[in-house]
Amino acid sequence: MIDDVLGPSLDVLFCGINPGLMSEATGHHFARPGNRFWPALHLSGFTPRLLAPSEQHLLPSYGLGITNVVARASAKASELTREELVEGGHRLAGLVAEVRPKVLAVLGVSAYRTAFARPKAVVGLQGESVGGAPVWVLPNPSGLNAHWTLAGIAEELRRVREHIGRASAAQCQER
Repeated sequence: MIDDVLGPSLDVLFCGINPGLMSEATGHHFARPGNRFWPALHLSGFTPRLLAPSEQHLLPSYGLGITNVVARASAKASELTREELVEGGHRLAGLVAEVRPKVLAVLGVSAYRTAFARPKAVVGLQGESVGGAPVWVLPNPSGLNAHWTLAGIAEELRRVREHIGRASAAQCQER
């Protein structure tokens, strides 16, 4: 089991599907060398430099956190059962209600569809919230997800960052 990376006042709580075997072995999220999470995070402007998985502890200083829908590690997300994903969705909703990030960003549309009974969900901002936070579904950054390029994943992450910036600006104008 890999510890969540959490902190106060999170802008985004990124939620992976479940840890891979490399992540389980190292204790770091998105640790497999072919995973594109860390490069996409940097290319999108969330971090000023490319972070290594071993530097995940720095994320809260950027207003970012990481968790997973399912805690059990596997070689592929397709090894998870529907029941595990649904149970993980309930756990995630409770965590989000407690941590209160500005946005929950779920990295994996298929897992989101199953965990939250949203079979028609697509990548992007969703029309509902989880645990009181708006949800943005992102492509799975695993190297096994050949449908998305690094540039495409980074662009979706950039859209999340811009959304948060617009929402923060709107809140400042209301004050």
